[in-house]
Amino acid sequence: MTGSAPTTAPPRRRILRAAAILAAGAALLASSSVAFVPEASAYTFALQGWATQGGGTTGGGSASPVTVTTQSALISNIQANGARVIKVSGTIALPSGMTKVAANKTIIGVGSGATITTGGFNIASVSNVIIRNINFKNWTDDAINVQYSTHVWIDHNNFSNGYDGAVDIKRASDYVTVSWNRVFNHDKSFLLGHSDDNGAEDIGKLRVTYHHNFFDGSTQRHPRVRFANPVHVYNNYYRGNSGYGVASTVNAGVFVQRNYFENVSKPTVAQTGDSPAGNLKLDGNYLTGSGTPVSRNPGSVAAIPYSYTLDAAADIKSIVTAYAGTGKI
Repeated sequence: MTGSAPTTAPPRRRILRAAAILAAGAALLASSSVAFVPEASAYTFALQGWATQGGGTTGGGSASPVTVTTQSALISNIQANGARVIKVSGTIALPSGMTKVAANKTIIGVGSGATITTGGFNIASVSNVIIRNINFKNWTDDAINVQYSTHVWIDHNNFSNGYDGAVDIKRASDYVTVSWNRVFNHDKSFLLGHSDDNGAEDIGKLRVTYHHNFFDGSTQRHPRVRFANPVHVYNNYYRGNSGYGVASTVNAGVFVQRNYFENVSKPTVAQTGDSPAGNLKLDGNYLTGSGTPVSRNPGSVAAIPYSYTLDAAADIKSIVTAYAGTGKI
């Protein structure tokens, strides 16, 4: 019997190829399951996640934009009745503490320099608010507080050097997406659920998606979750976070998917502070110079109900550092 010999790579080439595959597999640790979600051919800045559910989030919609440059103009427009698109130009100092935002508002910065200092936005007992492309600095309470509110999108902002939380979401709020933000020179980033004793209001609510955020040396709460299930944390970049990356507590269910952890000793934890433990499901997270993520009761984390584009975890560092924060939309 005659025939052609099979074409195979030389032994040394096969060995090198196998070593490369093994090295790549070692970097993609913390996969408790394989997600059969199509990877994105390219990132998207379109609204994704929980804020698309329950009727979606449109903010001020197609209302004619108004540009504001002063504190009084900003406050009068964000508190006005009806749909408004408010463009923030330059630096505006809000009063210390929190300033109320009315329903059906889009608040969007002009260019990369739009800045809110001293005070923050209080999205309380309203629906349909979008906040994009603003630098929040030196706030005296929270930069953005969301409570008793639904359908909120917080996107492409910078948060630095504030007193308390950058984005706190609590008290039965629901259908929220937090995307493409950068947090740096700051301690407490993203709190989800304010108290272990608030289950009567929060169970079945607090459904939030966090994706493509850059946690740039911030300390903790990326996010820190109580009660909510499922919370979706995907395609975020964590760099040098000295406290922890993601915390799931008080029986919450958090799906941590295809994130990039660099020099983070505790990528995920199932307990922090005095809170009882929560649950974590891990999928395909990329780890370099980091500790081992904690997984707990992954089967109890509810399924994600919406479709979304998913970037490869190994690409997240380059994508997020290039496109998170202000001046990128």
